[in-house]
Amino acid sequence: MKFTIQKRDIVDILSKIQGLTGRKSTLAATSNVLIKASDAAVAITATDLETGFEGIYPAAVETPGTVLLNSKKLYEIIRDFPEETVYVNKIENGWIQIGNENVDYHLLGMSCDEFPLIPKIEDADYFSIDSRAFKSMIEKSLAIGVSDEKRAHTNGVYLERILTDKEKILRMVSTDGSRLSKVDHIFDPSAPVPEGPGLIVPKKGLAEVNKFLDEKGTVQVGVKENHFIVKKESEIIIIRLLEGIFPKYSEIISKEGGKTIDLNRQRFIMMLKRMSILSSDDYKWVIFVIENEKLAIHITNPEIGESREEIAINYSGEPMKMAFNPRFFLDTLNVIDGEDVRVTVISQERPCYIEDKNNPNYLSAIMPMRI
Repeated sequence: MKFTIQKRDIVDILSKIQGLTGRKSTLAATSNVLIKASDAAVAITATDLETGFEGIYPAAVETPGTVLLNSKKLYEIIRDFPEETVYVNKIENGWIQIGNENVDYHLLGMSCDEFPLIPKIEDADYFSIDSRAFKSMIEKSLAIGVSDEKRAHTNGVYLERILTDKEKILRMVSTDGSRLSKVDHIFDPSAPVPEGPGLIVPKKGLAEVNKFLDEKGTVQVGVKENHFIVKKESEIIIIRLLEGIFPKYSEIISKEGGKTIDLNRQRFIMMLKRMSILSSDDYKWVIFVIENEKLAIHITNPEIGESREEIAINYSGEPMKMAFNPRFFLDTLNVIDGEDVRVTVISQERPCYIEDKNNPNYLSAIMPMRI
């Protein structure tokens, strides 16, 4: 195997796949990247056994071939390589030469037979979605991270297509047991979106997908048996779906009977940050008091001290006192784009709802804490 490739064509890709190859696995070969040179291109493949990536990039191939190299070391070499053009040559006894006339590296390759190939997906049910919109959906869903629990519905994002005569919606729902988020993408009614059952996509896999999504253009999203696929022009990511049942969430996101409070998003963020200063591992909560057209947030930590802050609000309901983990609010507020948010409260036992005041397609429900 012998080829020449431009640094700019692969350095960013090698950086992005470090999340896959750097993940702990039962198979040592997954810390490596498979490189296959043929015709006028190089295929780069990486996997962590649950999520697989393959991309094809232009190269001047003199001799076709395949090699398996340590992903981290290869990335570091290419990242810091002093020239734009990189020569790769497979020499004797499994050694791979990387360099040019001034810089010369020799890496020991592994046997390609040890690498678990990602599945070849054909005839999947694909639909197109704006790349930036899909990226935003994923980022909002991943504001709720992976849970320590092993249940599928807390380690994955529920994805469903809601197709009626009047609308076509792609919906993502995420939860960790203490909070839940729902984010919708509304398709044009004429868009070809195939029907299909709801499915649970691993959050870790979606985090890898998010790295490859651009701010412009579209991507193809598809499902085939137990795999979720995201495909660009020269790159594809295949994720093995989680098995399990996602809880019915319709009642959780119902805001019926709630009272709304409109707040400036940035002011609310800073208020929560200030009140979080005195929190600790043993005292993670702050108290919300809503009454007399004001919202007061305070914290009492007997190990450190106490603090209180209040702002005026437009509220006419019954007084309420609730305890919340402020980090949950900050996670939500940091992925909302608008300047103002709408907070809805129903009772001291029901979730508190947060959404962009001018964009109802994203909703976060946060359960109060028992203290």
